[in-house]
Amino acid sequence: MGKLALAAKITHVPSMYLSELPGPRHGTRQDAIDGHVEIGRRCRELGVDTIVVFDTHWLVNANYHVNCGAHFKGLYTSNELPHFISNMAYEFPGNPELGKLLAEVCNDWGVETLAHDRTTLAPEYGTLVPMRYMNADQHFKVISVSALCQAHYLNDSARLGWAMRRAVEDHYDGTVAFFASGSLSHRFAQNGLAPEFGFRIWSPFLEQLDREVIRIWQQGDWKTFCGMLPEYAAKGHGEGFMHDTAMLLGALGWSEYTGRAEVITPYFGASGTGQINAVFPVTPVRGDEIPKAQASSAEGYTNIGQRL
Repeated sequence: MGKLALAAKITHVPSMYLSELPGPRHGTRQDAIDGHVEIGRRCRELGVDTIVVFDTHWLVNANYHVNCGAHFKGLYTSNELPHFISNMAYEFPGNPELGKLLAEVCNDWGVETLAHDRTTLAPEYGTLVPMRYMNADQHFKVISVSALCQAHYLNDSARLGWAMRRAVEDHYDGTVAFFASGSLSHRFAQNGLAPEFGFRIWSPFLEQLDREVIRIWQQGDWKTFCGMLPEYAAKGHGEGFMHDTAMLLGALGWSEYTGRAEVITPYFGASGTGQINAVFPVTPVRGDEIPKAQASSAEGYTNIGQRL
């Protein structure tokens, strides 16, 4: 019925907004902004009506959650970096019908998910920053999915991504894009060193690890990447434990996927973290390699290392 037309791993660094404003950072994130504009252009070209964002700034401690209000509007100030994002205006339509459908099908696939369409819950800046540059004209409906998952299994996040693709392709009459909004390595510069690392990666190890991952993505070696993702998320300081990336790869077919990443905005450093805008071609897959539901069969104490 419906179509997943575009999938991407995107940055949401708050310095993008800061670079709009007069001052020493003005214009310094234009490459990242241009990448967002290009991805938005491609979505329009493909007929996308709704963008679903796996947002690593939406922290949750139990279950998965879908923010699918009918309309979003407000002023946003980051509690994390209020000197970077302060009183940023936003407005765009939501898609309650699709949001509730996504949650329903995730539950059918054994991943407990709740849809929220009638609350005061506002999107986080992992959604707001990309939409500022991709959706300024409110062309797209927007749904946000929790991806800063504090006590979740990566296997369940991968399965959630696949279930959401099934919801779109099997039950939705429309065209959708999925975005994993989060960094590669996410080790912020130590306090006091932020200005020095404004455009750098925190350590040579993390930079080389990220660059190797990008090479794997461009080669389409997804069996290797999916196998290393839990350890990469932990040792590479992955943002949100890289649940956004697991969701995106799950939607693409996990280790069955054979597409090659197209880099739109080359890898760059931001306050010590590693960032990129990259598009992943959506290809036909059977879903045979999607991990089994894990939380629904969990019993008792689990070592933290196994969670990651």
